[in-house]
Amino acid sequence: MGTWPLSSNSKREKEGVAYIPVKTTPPRICAPPPETWFPWLVPLIFLVDVSAFVFTMYVNNCPAHSNDCFIPSLGRYSFESPSQNFLVGPTALTLQKLGALNLKLVEDGEVWRLISCMWLHVGVLHLLANMISLLFVGVRLEKEFGFWKIGLLYLFSGFGGSLASAISVKYSNKEGASLTTSVGASGALFGLLGAMLSELFTNWTIYANKCAALSTLICVIALNMALGFLPHVDMSSHVGGFLSGYFLGFVILIRPQFGYVSPKHIPRGYNLKNVKPKYKSYQYVLWITAFVILIIG
Repeated sequence: MGTWPLSSNSKREKEGVAYIPVKTTPPRICAPPPETWFPWLVPLIFLVDVSAFVFTMYVNNCPAHSNDCFIPSLGRYSFESPSQNFLVGPTALTLQKLGALNLKLVEDGEVWRLISCMWLHVGVLHLLANMISLLFVGVRLEKEFGFWKIGLLYLFSGFGGSLASAISVKYSNKEGASLTTSVGASGALFGLLGAMLSELFTNWTIYANKCAALSTLICVIALNMALGFLPHVDMSSHVGGFLSGYFLGFVILIRPQFGYVSPKHIPRGYNLKNVKPKYKSYQYVLWITAFVILIIG
């Protein structure tokens, strides 16, 4: 009968050497890169706004009612004189005819003006300022969050800005305030800025340069708010749109915390105790608070 040498493990057991179990670290699972969207809605809004302004000038037809048109070579697309409209555009009567916000008409049942006014502009300068802001802010947001979220934000903020403007006029002590007209996409654009701020707060953990991002955004918002104090600018629309977008941003722009991996990307048999929850506690608190404010307000 042959003899076999003891294994190394058996030798150590004979010598009384104890084994210490080693705790292994679970393999790290990485989430796939975030999905990016092709921005088509914001450019479409841009085209609609520009087309609406061209149509407004067609309807205005300055040569038909005035001999003092600006750039008369444009024919019926020529602008009203700077003394009538310093922003280079149509008359207030034309804007009112096409859907400008007017409190008296809204109270008479034309509630649709709360939406239609956001697609009209007072003049070329007004349109240019808003469209630059739209492309600068909107394209980036649509790439990150998709068209339906940005579309909802844009419409809801525009409506919120119009509603705030109407309420401001209703309780204004200025004589003839109820007869004033208001147009422009400023409320919707301020809503996008407000949503960017709330998105930064609720998704704070995923930003690398938090302070730089926050300070830059606050400067942009402050600069745009300062423009609201210029003559003939509807500041109440800016504030209403900003607050609408700010609170809605907490609800629809919330993103999973840094390091979260969706269950569909986790291999079978992996211990789920090692997986981070989708959202942090403070994100849930902000979401619920903003949702309640939107429902009440």
